[in-house]
Amino acid sequence: MKSFAAVLSYLSRSIVLGLALAFVIGMIWPQTRSQLRQHLGLKTAAPATTDSAASSAESPAAPPAPASYAGAVARAEPSVVNIYANKIVNQPTVQMYTNPIQQALYGGQPGPSIPRREQSLGSGVIVSAKGYVLTNNHVIANADDIQVLLYDGRVARARLVGADAETDLAVLKIDAGSLPVADLTAPPPRPGDVVLAIGNPLGLNQTVTMGIVSAVGRQLSNDSPEDFIQTDAAINLGNSGGALINTRGQLVGINTLLIGRAANAEGIGFAIPVSAARSVLSQIIDTGHVVRGWLGADYGFVPVAADSGLPAAPRGAQVMNVYPGSPAALAGIQAHDILLRLGSDNITDPADLRRHEADLKPGTRVEVSGLRNGMPFHTQVVLAQRPNLTESDDDGHLGQA
Repeated sequence: MKSFAAVLSYLSRSIVLGLALAFVIGMIWPQTRSQLRQHLGLKTAAPATTDSAASSAESPAAPPAPASYAGAVARAEPSVVNIYANKIVNQPTVQMYTNPIQQALYGGQPGPSIPRREQSLGSGVIVSAKGYVLTNNHVIANADDIQVLLYDGRVARARLVGADAETDLAVLKIDAGSLPVADLTAPPPRPGDVVLAIGNPLGLNQTVTMGIVSAVGRQLSNDSPEDFIQTDAAINLGNSGGALINTRGQLVGINTLLIGRAANAEGIGFAIPVSAARSVLSQIIDTGHVVRGWLGADYGFVPVAADSGLPAAPRGAQVMNVYPGSPAALAGIQAHDILLRLGSDNITDPADLRRHEADLKPGTRVEVSGLRNGMPFHTQVVLAQRPNLTESDDDGHLGQA
């Protein structure tokens, strides 16, 4: 019995000594433990992870942003051109009196106007191998000579195919071979997407600036059906008509407007979405102009009283004004009517209604449904062609790039 106790004591001391030695070795050489497990054919234990590492394993992190957007620029830049629009303007002159006393009293008198050549700078995007170029209408307005400088240094004279004042787009045609064409197949941009603006700001051709899409669907006029992409990519004078591209080099918009420092703003620019540009392009090429449907009324948001129990943002559009003799007037639509449906389309807000009516061809007969004094009503309207209702910006805040 005594010998058995001695053996047990010896084994206990040996086990404790072995564990202590293994602990010391593991602390000094931590890799020895995993090597021993591999040698014995045992599975290696997975390393401990923190909470953040575990959560990242469950939901993969977004791919890192590229270190450079040079590839996207290289794909899109050759299709961006510089535009030089020349026109003759009459500059008034002043004739000074020869009598010194009259000069001191009156200064001078109006003289004959002197014709002077004026040149405006802008940008454009080649959108067809046939030589069609998209730019802004205000870049080439009233120009009698339009020159286009291509990416490879060639200069081509352009002719105006047609223009649309509502979207501020114009289509030019140049005769040149081997033209690089912009990719117009981009998906709709989303707020937060990285975008690049390429153009000719202040005569500095092929300038690239970067920003994000700040917002989409911006309405800059209560009367226009068109909406814009808002971006903080730097847009300056001369960028008008240039390209706004995504990180794959696809065209997402045509740069057109900016809010300048007169409004204490910085980094607020606007571009025409490529979807609207494609529609204008095809219509101008086919007919020379853009045709839009028109009901003949002004709209506002549906008002909701605080105690009405209705949601804060109800759908539909309230008729604010009906133009005399317009399709809406002939159909009996009245001010304060709430329009909820145009044909088969539900109306969400005034901008949505303007877009739907503009998409319909003049002469189309469509049913309009809504509420009048809280009661449902339906009427048939034959749309007319939308007149030019664009308003000039007179607040000094919006500026043409």
